[in-house]
Parts: sequence; structure tokens; C-alpha cells
Amino acid sequence: MKNVKVDIAPDAKAAISEALNQALAETAVATVKAQNFHWNVTGMSFGALHELFEKIYRDHFDAQDELAERVKALESHADGRLATYLRRSALQESDGLISAREMIEQLRADQETLSATLRALAELADEHGDLVTNDLAIERADVHDKFAWMLRAHLNGQS
Repeated sequence: MKNVKVDIAPDAKAAISEALNQALAETAVATVKAQNFHWNVTGMSFGALHELFEKIYRDHFDAQDELAERVKALESHADGRLATYLRRSALQESDGLISAREMIEQLRADQETLSATLRALAELADEHGDLVTNDLAIERADVHDKFAWMLRAHLNGQS
């Protein structure tokens, strides 16, 4: 495989990489949170939620790799430290000692935050002509929108 040089200005690469690292941090926190809820969910909807939470964390785990590899393609550092993820992320971790409804509400809010972070990344990438990052961010935002919709559907009709 030949070495492909990304033709984007150095300052644009730095800004886009910073935004990618933000998305990476938030995705990592959401991954662990969904896995924690997968392990700890209980109640009448256990089966459906256990399965949905697993689908979310598996998707997010793979997404972390995509985001980090894009950072590296832009010749920047992908910061993979847990402490950095928690410090940077707009999402908060959870001990999992909450009701299934609270788990759903938190994950829904997290998906909406991730979508907003990725939409901002898409706009930034577009401003700098980085179509690859733009495409990745739009694709990921769509995934998070779908997960938010699925989680909202679980809340419909519940008091």
C-alpha cells in the first residue's frame, strides 16, 4: 500500500484532529456506559434492553477505531487514555445502579450529544475541504440519531 498524503493545511488538520479526538472521547465514554448498562439492566424489558445496549456498545467500540484511525491519517495523535476521555467528554459515566428507565434516558441524551458533536465535526471538515472526515462524521451522526430514536421508542407509553 502506498503512503497517501492528506492534502489539507496543517492548521486545518490540527483543528479537525482536535474535533475527532473530542468525538473519540465521547464515543469511548458512551461505549463503556452502554456496556455497563447491558450488564446491569433489570426489569420487564430486560431482554430487549440487554440486546439494544449490546448493539450500541459494539457499534461504538468499532467507531472508536474509525475515529482514531482518521486522526492518524491526518498525522495527529489519537489520545486513547481513559482519564483523557473522561476529562474531555461532555458525557458522564454511570455506576449502573439506576433504573432501566434512567439508563434509557441517559443513553438517549448521550446519543443526541454524540450526534451534535459529530455534526459540528462534519461542518468543520467541510469548511476545510476534508470530505473523508465529513463523510465519516455524517455517517456516525446518522447512527447516533437512529440509536436515540430507538431509545426514545422504549420510553413511549411509560410513566
